[in-house]
Amino acid sequence: MITPLKLERAELPDSGRIIAISDVHGNLPYLEGLLRKLELRDGDTLVFVGDTMEKGPQSLDTLRFLMDLDKKRRCLFVLGNCDYWYDGEDCSLPCTDWYVKDYLLSNSMGQGPGLLAQMCERIGFKITPSLDMDSLRRALGAAFPEEFRFLGRMPQLIETEHYVFVHGGIPEGGPGDWDGWDLMKNDNFMGQGRKFSKWVIVGHWPVMLYREDITDAKPRIDRESRIISIDGGCVLKDDGQLNALIIPQNGSEDFSYTWYDPFPVRRVKSAQAGSERSIYVRWGDNKVEILRRGPEFSRVRHVRTGYELDVLTKYLYGESGVVKCNDCTDYVLPLAAGDEVSVVEATGRGYLVKHDGVSGWYFGELE
Repeated sequence: MITPLKLERAELPDSGRIIAISDVHGNLPYLEGLLRKLELRDGDTLVFVGDTMEKGPQSLDTLRFLMDLDKKRRCLFVLGNCDYWYDGEDCSLPCTDWYVKDYLLSNSMGQGPGLLAQMCERIGFKITPSLDMDSLRRALGAAFPEEFRFLGRMPQLIETEHYVFVHGGIPEGGPGDWDGWDLMKNDNFMGQGRKFSKWVIVGHWPVMLYREDITDAKPRIDRESRIISIDGGCVLKDDGQLNALIIPQNGSEDFSYTWYDPFPVRRVKSAQAGSERSIYVRWGDNKVEILRRGPEFSRVRHVRTGYELDVLTKYLYGESGVVKCNDCTDYVLPLAAGDEVSVVEATGRGYLVKHDGVSGWYFGELE
């Protein structure tokens, strides 16, 4: 199936911040928290770099929040692969009927009800195995015309004088060779060895997937390739965050960033040295062999590397043998007394915390 290509040229003002946010994934509290932290100014331009919906619990409310925000502030929106459900105002579905039906019946693939399901729930439209897709189109089209028009305006790529905003990445070749889907879903874009004359700002691929040793959720800025990747794993990772890339004014390369997560902030009482060796077991490479199962922690061996580590038993998706494991790390953070950390989880051995966007373990006391 060919996905129609929609590109847009935009002019940014000479003054005011340009703030890029991606992969909200229907997590409205994170988005509201991030916007409060940014202390938005009248001259700011907000660029949402795709995947504002799906996987989180509030896709429809997030969509409506952004529609309202667009009326109050200068906003630009890029289409992500998780936003692409509709072609045009007639509510035609760009995916095949069997896929959409299966998606609805499987409760958004086990990650919670997505936008379509939330729309159906809001209007009392029952999702059953005998679901008639034409009836679904008519019902949703009649109930949510403004939402469809808003989604239908989104391009897959926005190019400005100095920056390009695209959710997944830029495919090889030129626009005449591109399929729209390949701009929305372009895995491991920073790992493809590409270089660009303009700054290309992307989401889609959680930034922590670019490391195998530690879990680092901060935006990645590659000045040689002129690529910036900003997806902090919001919703997808238990310790994820919602990132904002901040460009102080149009044309600047003096990038900074901030992020939001809800974890309580504490101070460490005593210093500790960091790990000399560590691993990050993560999605796509998360098969482990259970060596010794315990009530809180279990000893496992990472199948691909043979690396042994202790993980929380509740992270294991099985009782014995080779199983999959939730994202985890044995990295011990290097910390000084008085450092502030965000506490992700307290255990009988210590704390899983985040410091400057990096997740790891602290084994002392907290103030």
